Amino acid sequence: MNSTLGNCNLFEGSWVYDESYPIYDSLNCPFLVDGFNCLKNGRVDEFYLKYRWQPTTCNLPRFDGKALLEKMKGKNIVFVGDSLGYNQWESLACLLHAAFPSSKYVYQSRDSLITLKFPEYEVSVQYLRNRFLVDISLGKVGRILKLDSITKTSIWEGADVLIFNSYHWWTHTGILQGWDYLEVDGKLFKDMDRMKAYNIGLSTWAKWIDTNIDPNKTSVFFQGIPAVHFSGANWGEPKEVSCKGQTKPLKGSTYPGERYPGELVIKKVLNTMKKQVYLLDITLLTQLRKDGHPSIYGPSGQLDCSHWCVAGVPETWNLLLYTTLIS
Repeated sequence: MNSTLGNCNLFEGSWVYDESYPIYDSLNCPFLVDGFNCLKNGRVDEFYLKYRWQPTTCNLPRFDGKALLEKMKGKNIVFVGDSLGYNQWESLACLLHAAFPSSKYVYQSRDSLITLKFPEYEVSVQYLRNRFLVDISLGKVGRILKLDSITKTSIWEGADVLIFNSYHWWTHTGILQGWDYLEVDGKLFKDMDRMKAYNIGLSTWAKWIDTNIDPNKTSVFFQGIPAVHFSGANWGEPKEVSCKGQTKPLKGSTYPGERYPGELVIKKVLNTMKKQVYLLDITLLTQLRKDGHPSIYGPSGQLDCSHWCVAGVPETWNLLLYTTLIS
Protein backbone atom coordinates (compact mmCIF):
# COMPACT_ATOMS: atom_id res chain seq x y z
CA MET A 1 0.00 0.00 0.00
CA ASN A 2 1.06 3.63 -0.44
CA SER A 3 2.29 5.71 2.46
CA THR A 4 0.03 8.66 3.21
CA LEU A 5 0.06 11.55 5.66
CA GLY A 6 -3.57 11.96 6.59
CA ASN A 7 -5.28 12.02 3.20
CA CYS A 8 -2.15 13.24 1.40
CA ASN A 9 -0.41 11.14 -1.25
CA LEU A 10 3.28 11.70 -0.47
CA PHE A 11 4.30 10.65 -3.98
CA GLU A 12 2.34 13.25 -5.96
CA GLY A 13 4.03 16.63 -6.07
CA SER A 14 6.88 18.62 -7.57
CA TRP A 15 10.44 19.70 -6.82
CA VAL A 16 10.94 23.17 -5.32
CA TYR A 17 14.19 25.07 -4.88
CA ASP A 18 15.17 25.30 -1.19
CA GLU A 19 18.22 27.32 -0.15
CA SER A 20 18.44 25.36 3.15
CA TYR A 21 19.37 22.19 1.24
CA PRO A 22 21.40 19.96 1.24
CA ILE A 23 20.79 18.54 4.71
CA TYR A 24 24.49 17.55 5.07
CA ASP A 25 27.82 17.90 3.31
CA SER A 26 28.65 14.71 1.42
CA LEU A 27 32.38 15.47 1.67
CA ASN A 28 32.11 14.90 5.44
CA CYS A 29 30.37 11.51 5.18
CA PRO A 30 32.84 8.67 5.90
CA PHE A 31 30.64 5.90 4.42
CA LEU A 32 30.18 7.30 0.94
CA VAL A 33 31.69 5.32 -1.95
CA ASP A 34 33.29 7.28 -4.79
CA GLY A 35 30.64 6.12 -7.25
CA PHE A 36 27.90 8.25 -5.68
CA ASN A 37 30.03 11.12 -4.32
CA CYS A 38 29.53 13.54 -7.22
CA LEU A 39 31.04 16.54 -5.43
CA LYS A 40 34.22 14.60 -4.65
CA ASN A 41 34.36 13.44 -8.27
CA GLY A 42 34.41 17.00 -9.57
CA ARG A 43 30.81 17.95 -10.28
CA VAL A 44 30.79 21.76 -10.30
CA ASP A 45 27.09 22.68 -10.49
CA GLU A 46 25.29 22.29 -7.16
CA PHE A 47 21.68 22.98 -8.14
CA TYR A 48 20.92 19.24 -7.86
CA LEU A 49 21.56 19.53 -4.11
CA LYS A 50 19.07 22.34 -3.63
CA TYR A 51 15.72 20.79 -4.47
CA ARG A 52 13.14 19.58 -1.96
CA TRP A 53 10.19 17.29 -2.75
CA GLN A 54 6.91 19.07 -2.13
CA PRO A 55 3.76 16.89 -2.09
CA THR A 56 0.79 18.61 -3.72
CA THR A 57 -1.58 18.59 -0.74
CA CYS A 58 0.62 18.52 2.38
CA ASN A 59 4.06 19.32 3.76
CA LEU A 60 6.65 16.71 4.69
CA PRO A 61 8.37 17.04 8.07
CA ARG A 62 12.05 17.94 7.99
CA PHE A 63 14.35 14.94 8.47
CA ASP A 64 15.50 14.67 12.09
CA GLY A 65 18.25 12.07 12.45
CA LYS A 66 18.32 12.21 16.26
CA ALA A 67 14.54 11.64 16.38
CA LEU A 68 14.91 8.62 14.11
CA LEU A 69 17.73 7.17 16.22
CA GLU A 70 15.57 7.68 19.32
CA LYS A 71 12.57 6.03 17.65
CA MET A 72 14.71 3.09 16.46
CA LYS A 73 16.55 2.64 19.78
CA GLY A 74 17.60 -1.00 20.16
CA LYS A 75 16.45 -1.86 16.65
CA ASN A 76 17.89 -3.06 13.36
CA ILE A 77 17.15 -1.44 9.97
CA VAL A 78 18.02 -3.64 6.99
CA PHE A 79 18.09 -2.74 3.28
CA VAL A 80 17.96 -5.75 0.95
CA GLY A 81 18.40 -5.34 -2.79
CA ASP A 82 20.60 -4.08 -5.60
CA SER A 83 22.86 -1.02 -5.88
CA LEU A 84 19.84 1.32 -5.79
CA GLY A 85 19.07 -0.07 -2.34
CA TYR A 86 22.71 0.64 -1.51
CA ASN A 87 22.19 4.18 -2.84
CA GLN A 88 19.44 4.64 -0.25
CA TRP A 89 21.45 2.93 2.52
CA GLU A 90 24.39 5.30 1.93
CA SER A 91 22.11 8.31 2.05
CA LEU A 92 20.58 7.19 5.36
CA ALA A 93 24.03 6.41 6.80
CA CYS A 94 25.18 9.94 5.89
CA LEU A 95 22.01 11.53 7.28
CA LEU A 96 22.41 9.75 10.63
CA HIS A 97 26.13 10.51 10.83
CA ALA A 98 25.41 14.20 10.16
CA ALA A 99 22.83 14.19 12.97
CA PHE A 100 25.27 12.51 15.40
CA PRO A 101 28.84 13.15 14.15
CA SER A 102 30.38 12.41 17.57
CA SER A 103 29.04 8.84 17.61
CA LYS A 104 31.55 6.08 18.26
CA TYR A 105 30.02 4.27 15.28
CA VAL A 106 31.14 0.83 14.13
CA TYR A 107 31.37 0.16 10.38
CA GLN A 108 31.91 -3.32 8.91
CA SER A 109 31.87 -4.54 5.32
CA ARG A 110 31.98 -8.28 4.73
CA ASP A 111 31.10 -10.10 1.50
CA SER A 112 27.63 -8.85 0.51
CA LEU A 113 26.75 -7.35 3.92
CA ILE A 114 27.56 -3.87 5.22
CA THR A 115 26.77 -2.99 8.84
CA LEU A 116 26.79 0.43 10.50
CA LYS A 117 26.13 0.57 14.25
CA PHE A 118 25.43 3.56 16.46
CA PRO A 119 26.16 1.97 19.87
CA GLU A 120 24.87 4.93 21.84
CA TYR A 121 21.36 4.11 20.57
CA GLU A 122 21.92 0.38 19.96
CA VAL A 123 20.80 1.00 16.38
CA SER A 124 22.22 -0.86 13.41
CA VAL A 125 21.66 0.03 9.74
CA GLN A 126 22.59 -2.79 7.35
CA TYR A 127 22.70 -3.30 3.60
CA LEU A 128 22.56 -6.81 2.14
CA ARG A 129 23.29 -7.09 -1.58
CA ASN A 130 20.67 -9.30 -3.24
CA ARG A 131 19.71 -8.21 -6.76
CA PHE A 132 16.75 -10.51 -7.31
CA LEU A 133 15.55 -11.37 -3.74
CA VAL A 134 15.03 -14.99 -4.88
CA ASP A 135 17.82 -17.62 -4.90
CA ILE A 136 20.54 -17.82 -7.52
CA SER A 137 22.96 -20.76 -7.71
CA LEU A 138 25.80 -21.99 -9.88
CA GLY A 139 25.07 -25.24 -11.71
CA LYS A 140 26.62 -27.18 -14.57
CA VAL A 141 24.77 -24.99 -17.08
CA GLY A 142 25.81 -21.73 -15.38
CA ARG A 143 23.94 -19.29 -13.14
CA ILE A 144 20.41 -20.46 -12.34
CA LEU A 145 17.89 -17.93 -11.03
CA LYS A 146 15.32 -19.90 -9.02
CA LEU A 147 12.12 -17.88 -9.30
CA ASP A 148 10.22 -19.93 -6.73
CA SER A 149 12.89 -20.33 -4.04
CA ILE A 150 14.07 -18.11 -1.18
CA THR A 151 16.38 -19.68 1.40
CA LYS A 152 19.02 -17.10 2.44
CA THR A 153 16.93 -15.12 4.90
CA SER A 154 18.72 -15.22 8.27
CA ILE A 155 19.46 -11.46 8.17
CA TRP A 156 15.91 -10.64 7.06
CA GLU A 157 14.53 -12.52 10.05
CA GLY A 158 16.43 -10.41 12.59
CA ALA A 159 15.25 -7.02 11.29
CA ASP A 160 12.84 -4.54 12.85
CA VAL A 161 12.60 -2.50 9.64
CA LEU A 162 13.07 -4.12 6.21
CA ILE A 163 13.43 -2.08 3.00
CA PHE A 164 13.52 -4.25 -0.13
CA ASN A 165 14.17 -3.32 -3.74
CA SER A 166 14.56 -5.21 -7.00
CA TYR A 167 13.72 -4.29 -10.58
CA HIS A 168 16.26 -3.09 -13.14
CA TRP A 169 18.34 -6.30 -13.10
CA TRP A 170 15.25 -8.22 -14.24
CA THR A 171 15.26 -6.26 -17.51
CA HIS A 172 18.97 -6.53 -18.42
CA THR A 173 19.98 -8.54 -21.49
CA GLY A 174 23.29 -9.46 -23.12
CA ILE A 175 26.43 -9.18 -21.01
CA LEU A 176 24.51 -7.41 -18.22
CA GLN A 177 22.01 -10.25 -17.78
CA GLY A 178 22.36 -11.64 -14.27
CA TRP A 179 21.54 -15.30 -15.02
CA ASP A 180 22.04 -18.00 -17.63
CA TYR A 181 18.83 -19.94 -16.91
CA LEU A 182 15.58 -19.35 -15.04
CA GLU A 183 14.10 -22.16 -12.96
CA VAL A 184 10.44 -22.68 -12.02
CA ASP A 185 9.02 -25.90 -10.56
CA GLY A 186 12.32 -27.64 -11.27
CA LYS A 187 12.19 -26.78 -15.00
CA LEU A 188 14.89 -24.66 -16.68
CA PHE A 189 14.08 -21.87 -19.13
CA LYS A 190 16.64 -20.04 -21.26
CA ASP A 191 14.40 -16.97 -21.02
CA MET A 192 10.78 -15.87 -20.63
CA ASP A 193 8.80 -12.65 -20.70
CA ARG A 194 10.67 -10.52 -18.19
CA MET A 195 7.59 -9.16 -16.42
CA LYS A 196 6.26 -12.71 -16.08
CA ALA A 197 9.57 -13.73 -14.47
CA TYR A 198 9.50 -10.64 -12.25
CA ASN A 199 5.94 -11.42 -11.18
CA ILE A 200 6.85 -15.01 -10.22
CA GLY A 201 9.95 -13.88 -8.31
CA LEU A 202 8.18 -11.05 -6.51
CA SER A 203 5.26 -13.35 -5.63
CA THR A 204 7.77 -15.79 -4.07
CA TRP A 205 9.14 -12.91 -1.99
CA ALA A 206 5.60 -11.84 -1.01
CA LYS A 207 4.76 -15.38 0.10
CA TRP A 208 7.90 -15.42 2.29
CA ILE A 209 6.90 -12.11 3.91
CA ASP A 210 3.33 -13.30 4.50
CA THR A 211 4.55 -16.54 6.08
CA ASN A 212 7.48 -15.30 8.16
CA ILE A 213 7.02 -11.66 9.19
CA ASP A 214 5.26 -10.56 12.37
CA PRO A 215 3.87 -7.07 11.62
CA ASN A 216 3.87 -6.29 15.36
CA LYS A 217 7.68 -6.59 15.33
CA THR A 218 8.78 -5.73 11.79
CA SER A 219 7.82 -2.92 9.41
CA VAL A 220 8.30 -3.84 5.74
CA PHE A 221 8.87 -1.40 2.88
CA PHE A 222 9.37 -1.89 -0.83
CA GLN A 223 11.35 0.73 -2.72
CA GLY A 224 9.53 1.45 -5.97
CA ILE A 225 11.34 1.82 -9.28
CA PRO A 226 13.86 4.69 -9.49
CA ALA A 227 13.91 6.18 -12.98
CA VAL A 228 16.80 6.11 -15.46
CA HIS A 229 17.56 8.99 -17.84
CA PHE A 230 19.56 7.71 -20.81
CA SER A 231 17.28 9.12 -23.53
CA GLY A 232 15.88 12.64 -23.71
CA ALA A 233 13.02 11.32 -25.86
CA ASN A 234 11.34 10.34 -22.58
CA TRP A 235 11.07 13.95 -21.41
CA GLY A 236 10.66 15.90 -24.64
CA GLU A 237 14.27 16.39 -25.75
CA PRO A 238 16.19 14.69 -28.58
CA LYS A 239 16.82 10.99 -27.87
CA GLU A 240 20.61 11.43 -27.90
CA VAL A 241 20.32 13.77 -24.88
CA SER A 242 20.96 12.02 -21.55
CA CYS A 243 21.43 12.94 -17.89
CA LYS A 244 24.86 14.37 -18.80
CA GLY A 245 24.93 18.13 -18.30
CA GLN A 246 21.45 18.29 -16.74
CA THR A 247 21.36 20.77 -13.86
CA LYS A 248 17.66 21.17 -12.97
CA PRO A 249 14.58 18.97 -12.54
CA LEU A 250 11.62 18.94 -14.86
CA LYS A 251 8.97 21.42 -13.77
CA GLY A 252 5.51 20.42 -12.65
CA SER A 253 3.98 17.19 -11.38
CA THR A 254 3.74 15.06 -14.51
CA TYR A 255 6.26 13.15 -16.60
CA PRO A 256 5.69 12.87 -20.36
CA GLY A 257 7.51 9.55 -20.76
CA GLU A 258 6.18 6.03 -20.31
CA ARG A 259 5.76 4.35 -16.94
CA TYR A 260 7.73 1.19 -16.15
CA PRO A 261 5.83 -2.10 -16.69
CA GLY A 262 7.22 -3.31 -13.35
CA GLU A 263 5.17 -0.70 -11.48
CA LEU A 264 1.97 -2.62 -12.25
CA VAL A 265 3.61 -5.89 -11.20
CA ILE A 266 4.74 -4.44 -7.85
CA LYS A 267 1.34 -2.95 -7.04
CA LYS A 268 -0.50 -6.11 -8.10
CA VAL A 269 1.70 -8.32 -5.90
CA LEU A 270 1.55 -5.97 -2.88
CA ASN A 271 -2.25 -5.76 -3.17
CA THR A 272 -2.56 -9.55 -2.89
CA MET A 273 -0.49 -9.80 0.31
CA LYS A 274 -1.91 -10.54 3.76
CA LYS A 275 0.80 -8.56 5.59
CA GLN A 276 1.15 -4.81 5.22
CA VAL A 277 4.02 -3.61 3.04
CA TYR A 278 4.57 0.13 2.53
CA LEU A 279 5.39 1.05 -1.06
CA LEU A 280 7.90 3.89 -1.35
CA ASP A 281 6.46 4.87 -4.72
CA ILE A 282 9.41 6.96 -5.89
CA THR A 283 9.07 6.49 -9.66
CA LEU A 284 7.45 9.83 -10.53
CA LEU A 285 9.61 11.92 -8.22
CA THR A 286 12.75 10.34 -9.72
CA GLN A 287 11.47 10.64 -13.30
CA LEU A 288 11.35 14.40 -12.76
CA ARG A 289 15.02 14.44 -11.61
CA LYS A 290 17.01 14.03 -14.84
CA ASP A 291 19.67 16.16 -13.10
CA GLY A 292 20.30 13.92 -10.09
CA HIS A 293 22.52 11.17 -11.53
CA PRO A 294 26.32 10.81 -11.26
CA SER A 295 26.46 11.19 -15.06
CA ILE A 296 30.23 11.41 -15.80
CA TYR A 297 31.06 12.11 -12.14
CA GLY A 298 31.44 8.49 -11.09
CA PRO A 299 34.81 6.80 -10.41
CA SER A 300 35.20 5.44 -13.93
CA GLY A 301 34.01 8.50 -15.80
CA GLN A 302 31.53 6.31 -17.70
CA LEU A 303 28.04 7.71 -18.17
CA ASP A 304 25.81 6.68 -15.23
CA CYS A 305 22.18 7.76 -15.60
CA SER A 306 20.73 5.05 -13.35
CA HIS A 307 22.32 5.60 -9.92
CA TRP A 308 22.01 8.83 -7.91
CA CYS A 309 24.37 11.39 -6.44
CA VAL A 310 24.61 11.37 -2.64
CA ALA A 311 23.81 13.90 -1.25
CA GLY A 312 20.88 14.40 -3.62
CA VAL A 313 17.64 12.67 -4.55
CA PRO A 314 18.00 9.61 -2.22
CA GLU A 315 17.58 11.87 0.83
CA THR A 316 13.97 12.25 -0.27
CA TRP A 317 13.51 8.47 -0.33
CA ASN A 318 14.73 8.41 3.26
CA LEU A 319 12.56 11.37 4.22
CA LEU A 320 9.54 9.41 2.97
CA LEU A 321 10.75 6.36 4.92
CA TYR A 322 11.28 8.58 8.00
CA THR A 323 7.82 10.16 7.66
CA THR A 324 6.15 6.75 7.63
CA LEU A 325 8.22 5.38 10.54
CA ILE A 326 7.70 8.46 12.73
CA SER A 327 3.99 8.74 12.02
